Parts: sequence; structure tokens; C-alpha cells
Amino acid sequence: MPKPKGKGGKNRRRGKGDGEESKRELEFKEDGQEYAQIIKMLGNGRCECFCFDGVTRLGHIRGKMRKKVWITVGDIVLVGKRDFQDEKVDILHKY
Repeated sequence: MPKPKGKGGKNRRRGKGDGEESKRELEFKEDGQEYAQIIKMLGNGRCECFCFDGVTRLGHIRGKMRKKVWITVGDIVLVGKRDFQDEKVDILHKY
């Protein structure tokens, strides 16, 4: 029986052809948005965020970013505040 020599096959070697190497345009905050720093990762797409207005809130990583953009402790992100829940925010963009 052949010995395993590593992970994956043809698709792993090929990689993802996203084309994200190009520079992105800088996104600034708008009305209802705020800058925040990630304090702690909680799992299940949630994290504890310290918003720059001085309040710690529960952040939720949106589905479009969940497996494509890796967010870690200490990252600066753009969050959208919720009108109906002041203690929760949605993470929109990672800087």
C-alpha cells in the first residue's frame, strides 16, 4: 500500500484563483458604522469587539466573509451597528 505523502491532490496544488492580490480601495465609515478592534474570538462566527466609541460589543462575522477573510485577535474592522440591538454589531470589512 502506498504511503501518504501529504494533503490533497490536484485541486489543492492549483489553489484558489480569486485574484485578490490587487490593492483594494480604502473603505471609510458611514452613518451607522463604527471602527472596532477584536478583543476575543468566541467561536461560531462571533467575537468580542471594542468599538472606538468606548463600548465593548458582541460582533458577528457576516456570511460573505466567514471562510474567505480570516479575522484574528487584534484586527481592526469596520462594523455596522444594529438599530434594534445596541450591544451587537455586524462585521463588514477587515483592514
